[in-house]
Order: sequence, then C-alpha cells, then structure tokens
Amino acid sequence: MTDTPVHKASADLAGEFEFNLPKGFDLIAEDPELGPKIVESLAEIEQRLSRAVENTNHLADVASRHLLDAGGKRVRPLLTLLAAAAGGEINDKVLDAAVVVELTHLATLYHDDVMDDAPKRRGVDTAQTIWGNSVAILTGDLIFARASLIVSELGARALAIQARTFERLVLGQLFETTGPQNGDDLYNHYIKVIEGKTGSLISAAGEYGTVLAEAPESAVQMLVRYGELVGVAFQLADDVIDLTGGTAAGKTPGTDLREGVPTLPTILLAQEAEAGDEEAQRIQTMISGDLSSDAALADAVAALSAHPVTQKAWDIAYSWADEAIATIEPLPDSTAKEALKSFAHAVVKRDI
Repeated sequence: MTDTPVHKASADLAGEFEFNLPKGFDLIAEDPELGPKIVESLAEIEQRLSRAVENTNHLADVASRHLLDAGGKRVRPLLTLLAAAAGGEINDKVLDAAVVVELTHLATLYHDDVMDDAPKRRGVDTAQTIWGNSVAILTGDLIFARASLIVSELGARALAIQARTFERLVLGQLFETTGPQNGDDLYNHYIKVIEGKTGSLISAAGEYGTVLAEAPESAVQMLVRYGELVGVAFQLADDVIDLTGGTAAGKTPGTDLREGVPTLPTILLAQEAEAGDEEAQRIQTMISGDLSSDAALADAVAALSAHPVTQKAWDIAYSWADEAIATIEPLPDSTAKEALKSFAHAVVKRDI
C-alpha cells in the first residue's frame, strides 16, 4: 500500500497496514477483535479509493487523485464501518459503501472550492487554482460518476440512499447560495443548509453501514438520525472555532466574519441585538464595518468571542451532540456503540 497521511494505529495494532485513529475512536484500538478489523478495513478502503479514481487519461487521473493523495481523516468511511459493527457485521458491501461516501465527499470538495474560490485545501493548492474552474468541476463530476458505478452494485436501497443524499447536498448548497427568503427564520434556514451540506452525507454513512450489514431497521433509523445530528454538531462547532481560533481551525480567527458568512454566533448576536441588547448592537456595528485590516478584525473577533452568544453557540453544538448520543442509546452495548458516543463529543471539541 502506498504511504498516505491517513492514520497510524497504536503499537499493538502495528503491521502491514497502520492508521492513526481519530481520538474520538480510541476505544477501537483497545478492542482485540474490532480494532484489527477496523484497521484492516480502512487499509482496504484506501486501496479501493485509489483504484476507484484511476483513469487512463493523464489529466483526469492526476486531477482525480489530487485531493485523495492530500490526505484526510477518512471519518465518513470510519463511521460507515462503525455503523455496520454496531448493528451487524462489516462485510465487503460495507467496504464498498465506505468508498462511496468518501468519493462523494471528495467530489463535493472540488465543487465547493470552485464556488468559494478557495486557494488551498488540505494544505495543497486547490484543483481550480491549478487547472481552472472547468477542470475542477468536471473532476468532481467524474468522481461522482465513479461513486455511482460502485453503488450501482450494492442494490436498490443503496442507490436510493445515494440519490437522496446527492439531492440533499445540492439543495443545501442552493439554499446557502440563495440565502433565506422573505419571512424565513435565519437560524432555521442556517440549520437547513447545514443538514443538507454536512448532515446528509454523515447520515448516509450510518445508513449504508447498517443497511448493508443487514442490521434491524430500528438500528438503521438510529444511525441515520445519529449521523444527521453529528453532522450539524460538527458544523456548529466549526462556527465557534472560527472565532476562538482553536488549533483545528486551520485559518485566521474571524475569517467568516471578514467574508460576511453567516454563522451561529452572528445569528445569535443578531437575535440579541433585535431584542435590545446594546452590547450586541455595538458588536453588530463592528462586524458590519470594514474588517479588511487585521486590527479591525481582531477587535471584532475579541468582542464577539467575549459576548455570551459565543458560549451559547458552544452549548447549542453540544446539545446536538448529546441528542446524537441519546439516539443510539437503545443499541446493544458494544465497543462500536461506545466509540460512536465518544465521537459525537469529539467532533465538537474537534478532538479528532
């Protein structure tokens, strides 16, 4: 297997295939049965990903491998495996489904980077920076096509999962692009965007894993809901991290403020300002002003970070994670279940 920046497991799982499991999944490495199974499955998934994007055309091959080779934590494939383990058994179809969710995720990144005009992704130049918008969009389409080919072999329900997820991904992006319509509540609109853009694919990972492991339908629905909730918690936490500048932010604190991107803290701030909070009104004036200078941005970030709405945003993110944990509580006790519960909070702390 080629050396990728994916993951190295603990020493007791060292071998031909080594991965560093995200911290939210520490329990896996301690399980003598599930640990090796997950590690071996992730290694196999990595090989299948490489084969899935292979093209005889040089440009198509290089462009398709660009973000795959740049790394990533492979969280969605891992969740697919854990959903299968929590509700049934990991099998070959589950491995293919894990490849599908990662390919779908990769394809959306190519498209997102074009829409956002992003210069970097995973520490490397984005495809649209290197080859231009047209090649980047077509590469994303090509990767979507490869994912569809794989899922076509997994049965009618798997096809329905993919089609429904693709629809929700597109609608989430559309809702974000068009913004709230007249009379729409800003918070509800924002959650709808997140559910489409982030929650849908993580939810699909849970559904693929349980359905293809032939888990009871009750378990399937638990993992579908779990994934949706975890996806929203992840993005809400991302909003706060943009302000607090945690190590996982990967960008200058306040970038979303400078770009005028609505986030949970600014939405909550607007609510407080409308309710008559004078400090919230003052901060709103700051963030709606010129934030092009680093000093002005730093002042706005400090003011918003100190306002109670930022802590409220953290609390809301954790509440979505807590609901995710409660959703899978009826599942039989297992290492996979406990790992999923730990991960729900890890995505908020960004301890992954």
